[in-house]
Amino acid sequence: MGIRKYKSVYTLQNDVFQLVAEGDGNLALKVVHDFVETIITEPLCVSQIFGSKALDDLCQQIGKANLSTIKGEVTEEIPVKDSESVYIYIVTKLQKSGGHTRIIEDLIMARPEAKHIILSTELDGKSDSDYVLNGIAMKYNVKLEQAPNRNYQQKLTWLQKRLVTLQPTGTYLLNHHQDSVAVAAIQPEMGLKASFYHHGDHHLCLGVYLSHLEHIDFHPMGYHYCHDELGIDNVYIPLAVSDRGARNVTEEFLQDGTLTTCTAARSNKVEIPYFVSYIDLVPKLLKETGGKHIHIGRLTPWALFKIRRGLKRYSVPAERFVYIPWVTSVWKALHDYQVDLYIASFPYGGGLTLVEAMGAGIPVVIHKHIFSRVLSCIELAYPEAYSWRYPDELLNYCRSLTVDNLKNQSGFSRIQYEMFHQYDDFQIIIRDGSTNSQHPQKLSENFFVDTDEWAAWMANQVTLRNVWARFIYRLYRWFRAIFQKV
Repeated sequence: MGIRKYKSVYTLQNDVFQLVAEGDGNLALKVVHDFVETIITEPLCVSQIFGSKALDDLCQQIGKANLSTIKGEVTEEIPVKDSESVYIYIVTKLQKSGGHTRIIEDLIMARPEAKHIILSTELDGKSDSDYVLNGIAMKYNVKLEQAPNRNYQQKLTWLQKRLVTLQPTGTYLLNHHQDSVAVAAIQPEMGLKASFYHHGDHHLCLGVYLSHLEHIDFHPMGYHYCHDELGIDNVYIPLAVSDRGARNVTEEFLQDGTLTTCTAARSNKVEIPYFVSYIDLVPKLLKETGGKHIHIGRLTPWALFKIRRGLKRYSVPAERFVYIPWVTSVWKALHDYQVDLYIASFPYGGGLTLVEAMGAGIPVVIHKHIFSRVLSCIELAYPEAYSWRYPDELLNYCRSLTVDNLKNQSGFSRIQYEMFHQYDDFQIIIRDGSTNSQHPQKLSENFFVDTDEWAAWMANQVTLRNVWARFIYRLYRWFRAIFQKV
């Protein structure tokens, strides 16, 4: 049976059942992987579908069948367990940019005396091994193991063998959305103390419904949705960043009388079909403020071309848009560029960068997404933070800011970080296992769904122009996957 596009989960289930019965775990895993890939590249599904119990159950059945076939050879390979604590982190791909890499580093630093092994399935291209070896592995006992360049079932066999033979003290699952191999690997009969870290929280993500794993959510919106709407027995561990110091009080806001703004996000958060375009709004923002805008994070050449074209249209000098593809620390960059206001990314908010901005004592503004509380990040920011939905609201707010306004907001921002996101507190939670004592902030009353705007946006998605845009986007992902595997 060849790979085909499924219009029904029921049909997909039947095919996977048949493939498992025939012993074709490779194709069964690929069917699930490709189906999820189709869902997460469809804008209409974003922040609407977070998990699938049916798909998670399929992955578990595939993993159970595979484990039973290799059980004999795995048993022979189990070594004598030593006294050293070993923690395993299962990922799809490790790269220097991306929040889940930072989370893994934080978990490792919380247990500096232990041995840490990162197992990567490499289903989304090759990991950046140099980043690990030249970074955190220089300070701690960290090893990166990459799955062999073979088919899905062979990767699953490799992963299950490593889990059984390593006999970890604890295991963290931080898979990409579509990684059927990672989600199939951890079986209840292994008896592992394991946690699913729900970082793939904007889309359908495999692993959300694995009941034999502790389900960790790291921001209030995700915790409340998973607990209240999906009925998941979850725990809350807030995002944390090491303290690099607040903004220097001697540095005045609005240097030279102009506003310096900043957004930190890669293309996967801002180059997304939505009723407000970040790419189109940046030139308008600079026209209104007369200041600078710093963008941190890699954008596509097309996005950069559109921004620069917009600058010319509004007669804004090109040097007032500062593009920085990558920095080692967003926190430090905010200080170095004397940023006055952090504009949280949209339409997809970024939790970790928002926490860094607040820790740095930078005032923040949040986009109030038209239908998704999770994508908005309102609960993650300090209660006094301004939130906007329509472009004019943001532009008017930026025009109205004074030095005193910014000083007050800076104080609120830093207090929020100190109360909820300090790394020392995170370390205590991880080392002591005190997750049950953590309670997220309540949901804000400031968010509501704009049904009219949402309906108009959804209707627009079925036009020929947007169908073509989605085709180009999927084509881009396909080529990216090919080149990453080379």
